[in-house]
Amino acid sequence: MSFLLPDSLIIDAIESVNDSPEKIAVVLNDSYKLLGTITDGDIRRCFLNGGGFETSVLDAMNKNPIFADIDSSADELSELMSHYGVKAIPLINSERKFVRTVDQKAIYQVKKDNESDPTFVAAVIMAGGEGIRLRPHTSDKPKPMVMINGLPILERQIRKLKALNIKKIFISVNYLKDVIIDYFKDGTELGVEINYLEEKKKLGTAGSLSLLPEINSGSILVMNGDVLTSSDFRNLYNFHKNHSASITISAIEYRVNIPYGVIERKGYEFIQIKEKPSQSFFCNAGIYAISADTLNKIPANEYWDMTDLIKKCKDDNESVSIFPIHEYWSDIGTSEDLEKARMEFKEKNEF
Repeated sequence: MSFLLPDSLIIDAIESVNDSPEKIAVVLNDSYKLLGTITDGDIRRCFLNGGGFETSVLDAMNKNPIFADIDSSADELSELMSHYGVKAIPLINSERKFVRTVDQKAIYQVKKDNESDPTFVAAVIMAGGEGIRLRPHTSDKPKPMVMINGLPILERQIRKLKALNIKKIFISVNYLKDVIIDYFKDGTELGVEINYLEEKKKLGTAGSLSLLPEINSGSILVMNGDVLTSSDFRNLYNFHKNHSASITISAIEYRVNIPYGVIERKGYEFIQIKEKPSQSFFCNAGIYAISADTLNKIPANEYWDMTDLIKKCKDDNESVSIFPIHEYWSDIGTSEDLEKARMEFKEKNEF
């Protein structure tokens, strides 16, 4: 397992966490002694608190990590993980030097990755849009059926969901819906179960969720049919669950570079000039985790946007959390976005 040194940055931590089977990185000093740990959740909290790719891992890591002695038994490690609600623990020797990391899968010898991990009970893909900005690509097909190097965007999404053991999928359709239904049918060929939410009229970005059959427990994943990302939805699920949120909104950072010197003032009094500053904003990434009981807030057969559902949750004093995405993300909004995505998939044919 790779490790991070005190002078490492968040961009280094992202690579280490993603490359780690345990999805955790350790921070060591020059003597290999454990200073802290950093996980996907720590990285996202860092972004939420104003950090970025160049932030030091020392500012984002857990400085009081849970760890165990290398001689600990499997039962002791299992009890420790259960007590603290962690899935992986660094093991150290008598000199507090890092030896290796152990996770639940290693202890219980799970035969198939992710098979027993809790996940979303279902996913809903919003595929009813017309994709006007992508014409002529969308003149004869819905936007989610536009090809990215041999596969429709929608098929890439479904294959990703299946790989994460989310096999119950609902597709909300409207514009040229028969193109989607004829292509995927009931999902058998892809090894999933597909049902269709057919809008008789436009219901907005959340209204078609009222067409879902009753879901009594758990959480569902909702995503726009034009979104591609390498972000692992298991991280979103765990984040949503850990924050006990009614809705978790995935967010992508968008940075605006101002090409001028910006004057700071107080009334007519000059304070300073900041040369060509930049501002960053968290923008809606079109991917949501929604708890089952939250779906009851959506009125039947009415036009409702996701912003209406979010506002309703806030009006009801319920938790709405933000999940930062630092991985690849694109909403294929324009022909330029489409060409960039096609170039991306020439290099890496996944997600």
